Amino acid sequence: METTTQNPLLCDPESGVCEMPGATAAAPATAPAAQHIKIIYYTDPICSSCWGIEPQLRKLKLEYGHAIDLDYRMGGLLPDWSYNSGGISKPSDVAHHWDEVSAFYDMPIDGDVWLEDPLASSYPPSIAFKAAQLQDRTKAILFLRELRELVFLHKKNIAKWEQIAKAATTAGLDVAQLQSDVAGQGKMLFEQDLALGRQLGVRGFPTLYFVDASGVREVVYGSKPYAALEAAVMKVHPLATKRAYAKTWEALFATYASLTAKEFSDLSGTPRADSEQVLDQLVANGVLDKRTTKNGALWKRRQTPAR
Repeated sequence: METTTQNPLLCDPESGVCEMPGATAAAPATAPAAQHIKIIYYTDPICSSCWGIEPQLRKLKLEYGHAIDLDYRMGGLLPDWSYNSGGISKPSDVAHHWDEVSAFYDMPIDGDVWLEDPLASSYPPSIAFKAAQLQDRTKAILFLRELRELVFLHKKNIAKWEQIAKAATTAGLDVAQLQSDVAGQGKMLFEQDLALGRQLGVRGFPTLYFVDASGVREVVYGSKPYAALEAAVMKVHPLATKRAYAKTWEALFATYASLTAKEFSDLSGTPRADSEQVLDQLVANGVLDKRTTKNGALWKRRQTPAR
């Protein structure tokens, strides 16, 4: 068994990074031909720091979505368990760590999945995401969100096809086509992401490369505050304008099917101390459903409001 000094599942809340062992510092990305900003986002379905940056990314899309193209790339966080480092050598070692990370990011994560039905690898859901992109890139992002909710809140092993298919159905994907693409082009595209990641020097997740057509570029490494993402946008595109968006609960849940208390707070401007009470009142009013875990909750809009 190989021993390394870093463990990709031992994410550092202070730096906001799930770091890969033995990787070098990130290199500049190649500028795209488009005139707006391209953000190459290296992530993984089971990256807890990537779950921690969801509120910031959602706000970035609302305020600067007209000026950015967010390109999701899979980094291969957990190939298998053939390593031993950072106090983590088996799935059960991850459980307590995920509980700690949940509190740090104020995002619900139940680490008990690593005790009850642990994943052998993050490659299957990563390949499935690449396959989903072949069908519909917007639905693929919804699919990735569903996968993350399944593993972080529902304690489901998203390396299993049963759970992948469930997330695909919820996201509105063609499940039969997805299964075919997983075995074909999806795997090839995932391998291309891994190759590009090595070329760029991606050493952990999340890593976001902000690049424009003129070659100006900026890298945000780790789960950083929203101000860091906005600063990166302004560095590569000083004339980018922030757009106002509707901050009512109706508008937010029309855009995003599910929100955590922190996401709702960040996006609506509701004080964090009040956000859960506001959301719970909407549950009582019959317009939202609530999924509670030992480390927080998730609220979803109800398809058919209670009468």
